[in-house]
Amino acid sequence: MSSKLKLSTVLASGFLATTAAADTTLHVIHINDLHSRIQPISRFDGTCSVEDNTEGKCFGGVARVATVINQLRADLAGENVIVLDAGDQYQGSLMYATYKGDAEIEFMNTIGFDAMAVGNHEFDDGDEGLAKLANGVDFPVISGNIDVSQSNLLAGIVDNHVVLEVGGQRIGIISALAADTPETSSPSDSVIFTNEIESLQADVDALTDDGVNMIIALNHVGVNMDMAIAEAVDGIDAVVGGHSHTLMSNTDEDAMSYPTMVGNVPVVQAYAYSKYVGHLTLVFDDAGNVTSATGDTILLDASVAEDETIAARVTELAGPIDDLMVQVVSQSTAVIEGSREVCRAMECAMGNLVADAMLDRTADQGVVGVIQNGGGIRATIDSGEVTMGEIITVLPFQNTLATFEATGADILAALENGVSEMEDGAGRFPQVAGITFTVDLNNAPFARVSDVTIAGSPVDEAATYLLATNNYMRNGGDGYAMFEDATNAYDFGPGLERVVADYLVENGPYTPYTDGRITVIDAE
Repeated sequence: MSSKLKLSTVLASGFLATTAAADTTLHVIHINDLHSRIQPISRFDGTCSVEDNTEGKCFGGVARVATVINQLRADLAGENVIVLDAGDQYQGSLMYATYKGDAEIEFMNTIGFDAMAVGNHEFDDGDEGLAKLANGVDFPVISGNIDVSQSNLLAGIVDNHVVLEVGGQRIGIISALAADTPETSSPSDSVIFTNEIESLQADVDALTDDGVNMIIALNHVGVNMDMAIAEAVDGIDAVVGGHSHTLMSNTDEDAMSYPTMVGNVPVVQAYAYSKYVGHLTLVFDDAGNVTSATGDTILLDASVAEDETIAARVTELAGPIDDLMVQVVSQSTAVIEGSREVCRAMECAMGNLVADAMLDRTADQGVVGVIQNGGGIRATIDSGEVTMGEIITVLPFQNTLATFEATGADILAALENGVSEMEDGAGRFPQVAGITFTVDLNNAPFARVSDVTIAGSPVDEAATYLLATNNYMRNGGDGYAMFEDATNAYDFGPGLERVVADYLVENGPYTPYTDGRITVIDAE
């Protein structure tokens, strides 16, 4: 990362002096990975009941996001302020399942963003879903490493970058989307992905040639790639990220620092699910170099009042789905752990529940094993009553139960794929039932899995087994390409949320557990 050339002038006296100019302060307000958490959320990131919200037990929701952003705008009146979203407004609650983006678009327009990065889940309903968002919002939706020129739906509505005019300054916003999005979502083949670092450098160069010397990367690639980008791309002044749901905070001892500096480049992210709003303050000198980067994330707890107008509109939209959300399905004797950090790294109680339910539903068909991606599990459920709303929050993607035949060799390849990106917290991590295995993180990706058993016996690579998974994985999602052309495949079983609900009804009160079906040997 080379610093930009400083402007200078030669005085008549023959001395070289730096041109005197006032510093520019820019306030960057940002969110990421809201994932349709339109309503307030519980401490486990699921939808919160009206009663709990009234009692001050809830966080976030777009009404609180609006309050904080509007308050910051008021407090910073007369200063340079931009409001950014680092992607993944879509997918994660019944609000998205019911309104398919209309609610997200409405509230983003009401709050008033200046730019948004394309997130991978904006493609969950194909190119059509992203086109609806990009056409519906009042601000640019950008991504620099996707070529959409061949898409009749997206061409001309998703740009590489945007230049914002703020306080007489031109602020360049560039963007990259995780290159594995074709494996984690559903873009069409007409959307061409290119290398994140190369595309960002090209966009920086284009903006610099146009005289823009204040450039922010608004990415949806995950914190590890964000830091690699900050290191590798010359000319970026700050990185505002998403995708990995990383909490950066200067008050939470378990969080990364806010900002996290990579050389001279600040990198920030604000967790997910509407729980935090980030506020980064950048000071630029007259040459466009960042001389100061400060700020923090703001927790949207009960101390933050909900914007009354937006809260009323949320209540109106929630009306048709509230009856389903509050339907009590069963009881749990303890917390069912389903957090991202656990279910993408090891056996988790929610993974066992979901996989066991899938196996129970299909065992009479001869299914002997289940593989469920940890990324398809999106929340924890508290002890006590389990509602249908909570189950749908855990399993929001409307995936269906799929069955198919696979060889033992395919199963080994699938498990290796599932553990190949554990260091990055990838959603492909395999939660299983009827299967046991060991993963050794001291070994290289695709050489990590051993001691695999199916139905209690060591896997036979030449044998054929009947398995169950979800339709997304069966069609190659999350890198499970070995399932895509499986024989005797049937993708149209009941929704996973219904499968889990029925299992809880039959096995309630349910006691969550882990039993050692997955053994992880940590890297030394």
